[in-house]
Amino acid sequence: MEENKVIEGAAQTAAPKVSNEDFNWDAFENDLDLYGNNTKADIEKKYDESLSNVQVGEVVEGTVTNITKREVMVNIGYKSEGIIPISEFRYNPELAIGEKVEVYVESAEDKKGQLVLSHKNARQLKSWDRVNQALENDEIIKGYIKCRTKGGMIVDVFGIEAFLPGSQIDVKPIRDYDMYVDKTMEFKVVKINQEFRNVVVSHKALIEEELEAQKKEIMSKLEKGQILEGTVKNITSYGVFIDLGGVDGLIHITDLSWGRVNHPEEIVHLDQKLNVVILDFDDAKKRIALGLKQLTPHPWEALDPNLKVGDVVKGKVVMMYDYGAFIEIAPGVEGLIHVSEMSWNQHLRSAQDFMKIGDEVEAVILTLDREERKMSLGIKQLTSDPWEGIEERYPVGSRHTAKVRNFTNFGIFVEIADGIDGLIHISDLSWTKKIKHPAEVTQIGDSIDVVVLGIDKENRRLSLGHKQLEENPWNEFESKFPIDSVHEGTITEINDKGAVVSLGDNIEGFAPARQIVKEDGTTAKVGETLPFKVTEFSKMTRHITLSHSRTFEDARRAEEKAAKEEKRAAADATKANVKKINASVEKTTLGDITGLAELKARLEEAENK
Repeated sequence: MEENKVIEGAAQTAAPKVSNEDFNWDAFENDLDLYGNNTKADIEKKYDESLSNVQVGEVVEGTVTNITKREVMVNIGYKSEGIIPISEFRYNPELAIGEKVEVYVESAEDKKGQLVLSHKNARQLKSWDRVNQALENDEIIKGYIKCRTKGGMIVDVFGIEAFLPGSQIDVKPIRDYDMYVDKTMEFKVVKINQEFRNVVVSHKALIEEELEAQKKEIMSKLEKGQILEGTVKNITSYGVFIDLGGVDGLIHITDLSWGRVNHPEEIVHLDQKLNVVILDFDDAKKRIALGLKQLTPHPWEALDPNLKVGDVVKGKVVMMYDYGAFIEIAPGVEGLIHVSEMSWNQHLRSAQDFMKIGDEVEAVILTLDREERKMSLGIKQLTSDPWEGIEERYPVGSRHTAKVRNFTNFGIFVEIADGIDGLIHISDLSWTKKIKHPAEVTQIGDSIDVVVLGIDKENRRLSLGHKQLEENPWNEFESKFPIDSVHEGTITEINDKGAVVSLGDNIEGFAPARQIVKEDGTTAKVGETLPFKVTEFSKMTRHITLSHSRTFEDARRAEEKAAKEEKRAAADATKANVKKINASVEKTTLGDITGLAELKARLEEAENK
């Protein structure tokens, strides 16, 4: 307490200290000509007018006074500057001190006495009007790409989230969408849905405007045969799109290389720079046809001039068809190996049975036409022709084992050796049996013994026989089955014309339909064994005609004939006796006439009976 009193006393006795002892406080307090012609009240009024009349919730314009890593300071003419997070200016990375920006006044003074502003809210309040205005005026605006979404990107435009389709990012296909995230770019508003407040923007539209002007300039200078440098923009299965610096051209797959190309990726890759030649262009449709292979000479022109028919060449199979294979012996130079030139075997198969795409093969040049740029090749010519010396290796009458290759209605095609085929006619399969189809004798893939009957070297085919492995039994059958001889036979088959009858020993005969009627009037059936009479025999045609009906009909006719002959003999005897009696009458007396007349009457009666 005493200490405080001492301090107070010292304060009362100490003289007051001022910053300027000469300052006229009296004049200041009484406003005596300190501000010239202006009064103190005028000065205060002017000072108050220099400060903004800030209203919370109002959007005003301010000036950027400072920018840090986190904040942007904005002066709106208030007693203090407002601070705004720099994240609200992400859409405008070029923001600089002194730039005018719109801000929203959230609070005139926070707890720290700081003016609170928001640039984001200011943008959002006016964003819809700004977006519509940008669409109407075809205005170029800036936007901040926030993130990826399905089918494109989300862009912050005036605080509104707009949609940027993937197809509208650039004129060339985009391979990496993520590279655009967190970037600020220029856009044009291309579509607005007023009902759902959806906004669609495009960056491609800006590029296309520039490219359109470039296209007109480039197209006006194009000439056929002109060589230009371009960049591979896109690769498809049918060709390659080249960016010529504002206009696109297409190299069709057939114009990439003189050789065969399965896919353009074998020749070029994306973003590759290369020289191309203009083949054709359509100024109206803005289409340009380009060529790459035309920059090099045609391979046929560079083909070895000494190459000739008969030379052996090497190449790779580049294309396969059923009828043959194309062999590339040099880039752009191809020859065709027809399937018939792949093997000496006459059984024409698919070329895929001999080779496949990618195979390296050797072949002989068969034909060569440099003007038409065509070449035919063969690979069977690299091996000896199996038909050379055929007469010595397979003479007529020689016996061999062949493999059954195919059936026809008239015979069997067989292969004796690789490239050597023959035909066994159906009539040469059996001496005795009537063969209707080769399958009755053998099967495809089976082996069969044959005899060479003839050689057709021109058509490269042998005439073969199977039955000739045995002696012709018909020489013996001629004496065994004479005409009118009767034999037991079994009916094996019946058709409209008659019946096939087995006579044993693998020999068959044929009985016409009317000749298989039995004695009781019924027709014989399959499986019945009956006596048959030989009515015809031909060793040349190996044919026997039989009849069952003749076996009993001929016997009946013989009996009838014998009875008639016996009756005729009796009549002849009676006539002879009558003649004798008549002769005797002439010699008798009248007395004997009565007796003789009676005798004659009895004889005549007997004859009539």
